[in-house]
Amino acid sequence: MTALAERPAESADPGFEPRIVAFVCNWCTYTGADLAGTSRLQMAANVRIVRLPCTGRIDPLFISKAFERGADGVIVSGCHPNDCHYTAGNFHYRRRMAVWREIVQFLGIDENRITFSWVSASEGNKWAEVVNEAVARTRALGPMTSYHRLAEEGAQ
Repeated sequence: MTALAERPAESADPGFEPRIVAFVCNWCTYTGADLAGTSRLQMAANVRIVRLPCTGRIDPLFISKAFERGADGVIVSGCHPNDCHYTAGNFHYRRRMAVWREIVQFLGIDENRITFSWVSASEGNKWAEVVNEAVARTRALGPMTSYHRLAEEGAQ
């Protein structure tokens, strides 16, 4: 099995709308996302949220599965450092992400498809910015195809 470098979309469909999965902590980011929605802030509707108790509970395979099931990008967002409701869950995830980055590079996934952020419950504006920036960056990259090519190669 060889790694495939992701190629930029040469003739990206002008109507392409990326599908993005967001893994967020229940206590901070999910509440911040709710605040953004109730405040009627303008943000892209391309993001589907998966709420977890803490970013420390996010297995890097969740990200892999999101891409496998058709996501074009992933957002992971949790409490600010030292504000975790489970004391150090966000630090645990940050350590896992350091290892995961090597796997992402091996799989040929452009790191710009994965966004990590700290968003507190009172930062609805920041959540809207994170979403809009992630969607714009993913839209510019085009549809995610390298992961599927790699999976097809492995099946043969």
